[in-house]
Amino acid sequence: MQLDERSETSAGGVNTGWYEAQDYTYEKTFILPEKAKDEKVILEFEGVYRKATVYLNGEKVAYHSYGYLGFYVDATKYVKSGEENVIRVEVINHDQPNSRWYSGTGIYRPVWLYIVPKKHLRFDSVKITTLDYKEPKIRVEAWPNAAGEVKVEIMEKQIVTRKAVAGESADQTDETIEQCIDENAVQPTVQNSDKASDKIIALEILQADGKFSREIALPGANLWSPEAPNLYTCRVTFGEDIQEETFGIRVVSCTPEEGFCINGKRVLLKGGCIHHDNGLLGACAYEFAERRKIRILLDAGYNAIRSAHNPCSKALLRACDEMGMLVMDEYIDGWYIHKTKYDYADEILENYRKDLKDMVDKDYNHPSVIMYSTGNEVSETAQKKGIALTKSLTDRLHELDSTRPVSCGINIFFNFLSSMGFGVYSDKKADEAAENAKKKKAVGSEFYNTVAGIFGAGFMKTGATLYPCDVKTRDAYANMDVAGYNYGIKRYRHDLKKYSKRIILGSETFCADAYRFMQEAKRDKRIIGDFVWAAQDYLGEVGIGAWEYKDYAPRFDGGCGWVSAGSGRIDLTGKPLGEMAYTRVAFELENLAIAVMPVDHTKDAHSPSAWKMTNAMESWSWNGCDGNAVKVEVYTRADHVKLYINGKCVGTKKPKNDCKVFFDTTYQNGEIKAVAYDADDNIIEEKTLTTAGKETILQAEPELTCVNANTDLCYVRMRYTDENGQTKPLARGRIKLAVKGGELLAFGSACPYYPESYQSNETDTYYGEALAIIRPQAGAGKVVVKAESELGNAETEIEILD
Repeated sequence: MQLDERSETSAGGVNTGWYEAQDYTYEKTFILPEKAKDEKVILEFEGVYRKATVYLNGEKVAYHSYGYLGFYVDATKYVKSGEENVIRVEVINHDQPNSRWYSGTGIYRPVWLYIVPKKHLRFDSVKITTLDYKEPKIRVEAWPNAAGEVKVEIMEKQIVTRKAVAGESADQTDETIEQCIDENAVQPTVQNSDKASDKIIALEILQADGKFSREIALPGANLWSPEAPNLYTCRVTFGEDIQEETFGIRVVSCTPEEGFCINGKRVLLKGGCIHHDNGLLGACAYEFAERRKIRILLDAGYNAIRSAHNPCSKALLRACDEMGMLVMDEYIDGWYIHKTKYDYADEILENYRKDLKDMVDKDYNHPSVIMYSTGNEVSETAQKKGIALTKSLTDRLHELDSTRPVSCGINIFFNFLSSMGFGVYSDKKADEAAENAKKKKAVGSEFYNTVAGIFGAGFMKTGATLYPCDVKTRDAYANMDVAGYNYGIKRYRHDLKKYSKRIILGSETFCADAYRFMQEAKRDKRIIGDFVWAAQDYLGEVGIGAWEYKDYAPRFDGGCGWVSAGSGRIDLTGKPLGEMAYTRVAFELENLAIAVMPVDHTKDAHSPSAWKMTNAMESWSWNGCDGNAVKVEVYTRADHVKLYINGKCVGTKKPKNDCKVFFDTTYQNGEIKAVAYDADDNIIEEKTLTTAGKETILQAEPELTCVNANTDLCYVRMRYTDENGQTKPLARGRIKLAVKGGELLAFGSACPYYPESYQSNETDTYYGEALAIIRPQAGAGKVVVKAESELGNAETEIEILD
């Protein structure tokens, strides 16, 4: 979809970022080896959006509608060995709108061709379950398609007794995994061999006739946890067929008495919702991009993600397994009531049983997946039919996987509105939204987002406290293991008092509620986590979380030109914002942080949003703004804090029912310092920001200075800085790139209003920054990036390993 035009007439409109979605046809010619005639030929599509029809040599062999789940195609009868074969995939996505966010179009996840023996293990049949973590024991299940001898081997893959720290070399840690830590990278990276080590810790040989199950004790094995994501490989051999699955030894439990636990230890889910796109790259699920996303989220302070609102990619799960990120994998956005005119609502009742099996098959062996969600803001849960479906979905997941709890994100206020006949979602409103898209009239969730943006987050949270909200959610909540509350934090105490066995998860929350969540979770173990909307900015649903001024966004109506939501605590390029600094303090990961609202716009109006707490940033470099009024935000859990500007105290504030205080003062170049004190007036911590120097330099900064041509991407951040490398947010210019030794995949900024294409080699900066993403070319030796702008030029090189 990134290659499609964006226009005012786009039927996807604000949902998709004004891209004109189309239908696509893919065609590829290939030759199979002669030996394939005696074997099975299987195709795997990990993700095609959407309504994909597959043809082989002119014959239709498969159709798959849901764009976020993969599917297999048995091509054995349709291919010719030793001859030319033609595969064609037709994709339908012109019927817009069919999504409430940027979906992408076509084949956006990998496609694989497998040639397997006639006598083989069924695909996705190898499943590993942890039976005991105190005296480690697992159960291995698999399903050979014939009788015969099966060999099961358990091998070490990644043994990590603690996570790597930036700046440590491999011999300074007690890890046994390979490490590649680049001192010039934004964060450290952990790279693992695709092959298991040779150390076999268990071996079983058995005779099987159909599906089998074998329990295996693993004395002394290392457990998997977010702090130490130890991984093993299970290799199952059946004749000439070999399947390997990575797994971790861990047990998930969730009870009112102990809360959410991994291996008996309480874990509080400090999470964020993410969509499936990779920012400037669009929906393409590059393995490296998925890993980078998880690394950034972990380093920012999150330990869990909610895959809003669709099953995540296999690549993302591999990254989460290896890095220790927890995942709530979500099935779908809506059920049988349309949220958009052409969404999946007409097909879900027929397909959900198979869909859920496909999702569980994908997730089962991933230790990072700790919970399933059956849907998002499904107001059907206020109806008798929807309550029954809630139970059916939960029961189906329990049938497929008894080891993980099941939740569903319910917008409590939406359920009340639906019961009163004012539902945000309905088939009628979906039709109206499609008709009004070109007229830019807000209907349904778009209308609600607009209202919430005007009246603020309190509008939704207060609405959720009304008595009928309980009546219209309690029956659905009784049909799931964990009650997912979207924007219902004001109900937590009341509902836990009334329902003693209820377990609550903040399945979607506002950033400003992070502190309150932590306080509530300390009081009651039945509150197990919080997923903010959103952890990282995403394409589509434009402007719902953006505070933009006229210089960056000349229109506030969400019209064409707007491309992203602007609601992330981390921006579209992967940079943590001021709201992330607040979140880290709220989550007790840091004691003190300073953020400053743009000093050049102190008195200016910005685009409205309930999904933005602040647009303050951790910078005191507002050159040229001396004498301007400025609002300084200090985040702290200390008893009180003092603020100094150039050595002069400008005030003392004490946080009240939150971890943030505000100072209205006057901007002066120089230094701003916050000092946090305890109740006895002892200094806990100091934090300082300084003004950048007068000189402006363009920096081209690769996140990695050495990349693998076959697996990696080059992310190069462009920044206007002073001579010491300090970012200058008011330095604004246009940058032109020239790239050798690689392909420029995307170039742009984090600005939610971005009327240009990310496929251009030119971009304007956004608060002094931009990002280039390059695919290295095998054999080139190095990637050379040259950047030119009116404020200076820059050049950098990245070594390529083939």
